[in-house]
Amino acid sequence: MHIPFCSHRCDYCDFATWTDRSHLMTDYVEACVTDLARRAASPATSVFFGGGTPSLLPSELLVRVLDSIPRQSDAEVTVECNPDSVDAAKLAAYRSAGVNRLSFGVQSSRAHVLAALGRTHDRDNVARSIEMARRVGFARVSVDLIYGTPGESLDDWRRTLDDVLALEPDHVSAYALTVEPATPLGKRVAAGTAASPDDDDQADKYAIADERLGAAGFEWYEISNWARPGQECRHNLLYWTAGDYLAVGCAAHGYTAGRRWWTVRTPERYIERVAGTDPEGDGTEAGSETLGPEARAEEAFALAIRLRAGAALAPGAAETARTLAEGGLLDLEALPARAVLTRAGRLMGSDVTARLLLAGAAVAKAPVRVGTR
Repeated sequence: MHIPFCSHRCDYCDFATWTDRSHLMTDYVEACVTDLARRAASPATSVFFGGGTPSLLPSELLVRVLDSIPRQSDAEVTVECNPDSVDAAKLAAYRSAGVNRLSFGVQSSRAHVLAALGRTHDRDNVARSIEMARRVGFARVSVDLIYGTPGESLDDWRRTLDDVLALEPDHVSAYALTVEPATPLGKRVAAGTAASPDDDDQADKYAIADERLGAAGFEWYEISNWARPGQECRHNLLYWTAGDYLAVGCAAHGYTAGRRWWTVRTPERYIERVAGTDPEGDGTEAGSETLGPEARAEEAFALAIRLRAGAALAPGAAETARTLAEGGLLDLEALPARAVLTRAGRLMGSDVTARLLLAGAAVAKAPVRVGTR
């Protein structure tokens, strides 16, 4: 469920979000509710409100969407939150409506790093927000971090991890900063006024995160995600195990049985498509692609190898897998049945995956794209 509204656009963000469309919130929510009512969807095992800034919506609007989603009694329901846009009343309303997991965008606890990213919150806001979440009854709290920002030292990153661990979340996501050309940060890097992220620096920071989180009782279960036992994000595991999911809202992506589709990008157009008033077409889909059996197998392998359990190896990849294991990139004990990445292998996950696929783990064919408009 994509919520495209933000009060401020971060300097590194290249997502489909807008800071000048808050007047559309009510119409957008009504369009989402109408769109949901038209779908013959099975009860959801998980719901994820992402953005944008879902917590920027008035709580009654977010609750209205959630109430319109059929879901299983034990469904995981996550809302992404900005520390600047929550208060106790809003969090209590979420909790009463059935939200049972919060994901806070923290990125860093260091003021100069947050400034370099264009973030508006500070370390104290984060602590207050998580304390409020616990006070109103949220047992599951996740924190998102970014490492490798220009100007962030190794000590800055260590202090961020220590500050986050002191807040006692049960889940941490940590992502290497990616610089997108069209963003303010990307333009500064292109102009030479900001440094480009350094691969070796990011590798060192990944290793620090893995060590410190592991020592604190977190287990890595996906390359960029660590959780206390039993606190893995069920919704994200659905993506990595190639499960089916429904796209709701503008710029959202869905997947069912090898068919992937995406919705129109802007909130105005999504509202018009749902209402049937867009002269350029009807229906919320902007395009789709259908994967053949080989492409589905390749994609499933590429997703599964990101997980702690690893991916099943095809016989043709056995020799390459053993070579990679001898080089310290795969867990030797998991062979020959599965490819399981070591920490070093996680740092080179894309290369390891490509080599195994080329060696015979799966042979991909290009997807067939249809209906793009």
